[in-house]
Amino acid sequence: MTRISELFDQTRAENRAALVGYLPAGFPSKSQSIAAIEAMVAGGVDLVEVGLPYSDPVMDGPTIQAAAEQALAAGWRTSDVFDVVRASSAVAPTVVMTYWNVVERYGVDRFAADLAEAGGSGLITPDLIPDEAGEWIAASERHGLDRIFLVAPSSTPIRLAMTTEAASGFIYATAVMGVTGTRQETSSLAPELVARTREVTDLPIGVGLGVSNGAQAREVAAFADAVIVGSALVRCLLDAPDDAAGLQAIRTLAEDLRSGVERTA
Repeated sequence: MTRISELFDQTRAENRAALVGYLPAGFPSKSQSIAAIEAMVAGGVDLVEVGLPYSDPVMDGPTIQAAAEQALAAGWRTSDVFDVVRASSAVAPTVVMTYWNVVERYGVDRFAADLAEAGGSGLITPDLIPDEAGEWIAASERHGLDRIFLVAPSSTPIRLAMTTEAASGFIYATAVMGVTGTRQETSSLAPELVARTREVTDLPIGVGLGVSNGAQAREVAAFADAVIVGSALVRCLLDAPDDAAGLQAIRTLAEDLRSGVERTA
């Protein structure tokens, strides 16, 4: 049993979806990113997704790109992510979201070992497909890490089966085609994608891309095992007049989102 599987056992017992919150490491500083993670966990986030700042984030929308640029401009280094994970994993199960060439450049087994040593539970790899993930699958098994792969509305039945077979922890279902960012409405494609994915796996399914408030979280929690929120949380820090206000905004939003994922029997 990993911390992630234990979490989903708990949320199932509580008849609710898990709340997954994304924040980029090192934004606006390493210490402040840790404080922000602690604030969103205090507000009700169950599982933390730590983003590794990247110079060409093809999946991320303008909000997360802006945060990553600030972190990189401040001198962020890949090894810094493990300090953030160490602090985050002390308060909640924690995974890292990163584009694959960062891991490859660092060294796949070295990255897995350092992530495990820091208390990390796994890795979300948006641009790595199972067909090309042999080295990562082997390293994750050696170091006891979960592999979170992505499925999308465009995924064929064969691709869904291949992806879920290679994954562990949970499946990340991208609810819309395109980059991340808050939206006025949740995707109409999400329920169908979750249903199709359930046909080929018993793993929990989390839905991300677009959720920005408790009402939207409630919609997604009606059919998904986890609600994944990123840009709305990052925006709290980008828009805040000062650090203290940003932390309070994150906690307040997390509380609203948590109210959305709570379900009655």
